[in-house]
Amino acid sequence: MAMNKTALRGVIALAGVSALALTACTGPSGGGNGSTGGSSGSTIAYGTTDKVTALDPAGSYDNGSFMLMNQVFPFLMNSKPGSAEPEPDIATSAEFTTPTQYTVKIKPDLKWANGHVLDSKDVKFSFDRQIKINDPNGPASLLGNIASIAAPDATTVVFTLKQANDQTFPQILSSPAAPIVDDEVFPADKVLSDEDIVKAKPFAGQYVIDSYSKNTLVSLKPYADYKGLLGAAANSGATVKYYTDQSNLKLDIQQGNLDVANRSLSATDIDDLKKDSKVKVHTGPGGEMRYVVFNFNTMPFGAKTAQADPKKAQAVRQAVANLVDRQAIADQVYKGTYLPLFSNIPNGFLGANQSFKDLYGTDGKPDADKAKKALSDAGVSTPVDLKLEYNPDHYGKSSGDEYAMVKDQLEKSGLFKVDLQSAEWVTYNKASKADAYPVYQLGWFPDFSDPDNYLTPFFPKGGFMNNHYSNPEVDQLIAKQVTEKDKTQREKDVQDVQKLLAQDISTLPLLQGAQVAVSGADVKGVDSTLDASFKFRLGSVSK
Repeated sequence: MAMNKTALRGVIALAGVSALALTACTGPSGGGNGSTGGSSGSTIAYGTTDKVTALDPAGSYDNGSFMLMNQVFPFLMNSKPGSAEPEPDIATSAEFTTPTQYTVKIKPDLKWANGHVLDSKDVKFSFDRQIKINDPNGPASLLGNIASIAAPDATTVVFTLKQANDQTFPQILSSPAAPIVDDEVFPADKVLSDEDIVKAKPFAGQYVIDSYSKNTLVSLKPYADYKGLLGAAANSGATVKYYTDQSNLKLDIQQGNLDVANRSLSATDIDDLKKDSKVKVHTGPGGEMRYVVFNFNTMPFGAKTAQADPKKAQAVRQAVANLVDRQAIADQVYKGTYLPLFSNIPNGFLGANQSFKDLYGTDGKPDADKAKKALSDAGVSTPVDLKLEYNPDHYGKSSGDEYAMVKDQLEKSGLFKVDLQSAEWVTYNKASKADAYPVYQLGWFPDFSDPDNYLTPFFPKGGFMNNHYSNPEVDQLIAKQVTEKDKTQREKDVQDVQKLLAQDISTLPLLQGAQVAVSGADVKGVDSTLDASFKFRLGSVSK
């Protein structure tokens, strides 16, 4: 997810194992039978440094926003805590009825918290709206295979796909592009403000928003008429408190002011909290990735610069790739809670390889001679002036140390002079997609457990990053692997894509992480929701 996405996840020991294989037992709220019963237990206090960009599913594609959406909006497909396998949520069935038609039957007599009817019209509206608005900060790129949507009756939705046998489509229906919204509340052609959404109460997930102070404090109450897969919440409600400082987040979980702290604490904080008997540190399968983005228009020698030269621009990217020392960053900044990542698909996913390790540096270590040669062969004068931007809040305050190391690694070669700057997330997220940053930091937390989630959102037509990268061969291979039913052939296609991406360097992968959350000693259900679906479900948590 988009986008955007991630911060410190904690212990990496699980990251090298297949994400789909790492599942836990179902938590207390799993396996719902469509029950509309109430909830039990105490209110859960959850703390995070993640921020909400927009509560409207069409207007944001980041983990902080999606975490809140997951609690309050319904989905056609979802997964039980402890599993990454998509199953019908407010649907009764979902299947390919022809190679290009995916038919979903939804439950009858559903309604929104505001009393409006929830039926197939809302579903069709939700997906049509995502595609029409196509907000640069939104997840519409995930819906590129949809040709049309029909709602022949109140409980039937038929998705006609451009490419047959889309192996990812059931997962897409549980992704950030897939929250169902109320067609009587949301406009069809523009993003609705958070304030207007909360006022209209168009919620039908496990919870409704009771009070909302954006990126300060949100209060959630269980929705008694939720009839989805997850069942009734295991608590009587939840609050989500937003922090600007990781130190305060750590202090509040230690002092019992929070029941769960998640996304994000520093590596040092996590190590310290493991020694505290009053709290528990939980880890889960991870697909998190931290990486550098190159804007092909505005980077040195980019297409829209005064000295535009694609060969020189590529040489600059190659030189950076040859100089970055991933292991040093993992050890010194993150104390082993991240591992070096040498491809665009993290270890543990189908087809993951070491494409950047094969092409750059020497056996995973930096190589200044190779960097110098790449620049010299392209006729690039040194040192190259490079503007590098990072974000200190959304990706954790350790980002400052991480990118200070990147700057130092580039400059000590004598080949670069780096202007390192930072911006807060709300500004950063928009500016990065508006060509404001020639080279910049992003992180990614997957929308679902499939290698395509590291390909389709990123690279065709510049992807959600809008970094102006284009390679028709890459686009064709990405499209091919999505619909390839033969696992061996699909794995080869995924590997071939990674090799091409390593040659072009649209993005430079740096590190791979895992999920981590810290809870009070008496809190239950956290382990079950730190699963390979990568969705934190507050309804699983109790005390």
